[in-house]
Amino acid sequence: MLESRVATTDVLARAIAKAERPPAFLAGNGIGWYGDHGAQPLTEESDSVGDTFLTNVTREWQAATAPAKEAGARVCVLRTAPVMDRSSSPLKELRRVFQLGLGAKVGNGEQYFPIISLRDWVGAASYLAESRDVSGEFNLCCPETPTNAEFTKTLAEAVGRPAFLVAPAAVLKLAAGRMAPELLGSVNARPAALERAGYDFEDVDVREVLSAALA
Repeated sequence: MLESRVATTDVLARAIAKAERPPAFLAGNGIGWYGDHGAQPLTEESDSVGDTFLTNVTREWQAATAPAKEAGARVCVLRTAPVMDRSSSPLKELRRVFQLGLGAKVGNGEQYFPIISLRDWVGAASYLAESRDVSGEFNLCCPETPTNAEFTKTLAEAVGRPAFLVAPAAVLKLAAGRMAPELLGSVNARPAALERAGYDFEDVDVREVLSAALA
């Protein structure tokens, strides 16, 4: 996971740096960059905390864009939340589980779980590609981040099945190992930079995101 992201970004950043006229670089990244901040609202100016696997990956991933930045290229780092679409992970698998009546909130469900619809991810990325005067870090997530409990309840309602189960935190810590903090951590992210840049979201909250994703 680390090598696939860092190596490709480094190759692209160095190629851009060598160009006579460095092109813009929309560099992939993840919303896990922030680490667990509890309920604290997070914008692009917020710190990266903790030492979880995915947070460390995103730090090195972003650092790999340095050659392009130093060469004066316009670099937009896309801190992407899980993209919701029925044909791909994670919603493809979650939809099947919930349709079987096996949907469950994770731990106490109070942790914030940033998401974005596929059409807003494509829309935001296209908007940044075409906006020649913006650069920096951008949170690609819906404006109103749901908790895990809110996401679970909304998805269950969307597929017409109950979701009374709970995946206990203690069990997840044993089963998921080093990936458990990614499931139990809370990232209450806001797409502040995107909104300042003028992008208008089509799907602003969990109900709209899942409605678009399942349509």
